Amino acid sequence: MQLPQDPVILLSFVNTQLRDNYPSLEEFCKTNDVDEETLKAKLSAVGYTYDAARNCFR
Repeated sequence: MQLPQDPVILLSFVNTQLRDNYPSLEEFCKTNDVDEETLKAKLSAVGYTYDAARNCFR
């Protein structure tokens, strides 16, 4: 899967996918062949971290 490169659009896209289609970030990453640590690092660079309890980046 080709993810958006802009971090803000990436944040919106991933959170929408998590909310609507996936029970966890791990499942999203496995299904879409996305490296979880790379994704977390990209969003961390703009101030967001994954909240497993809420299943979203905050």
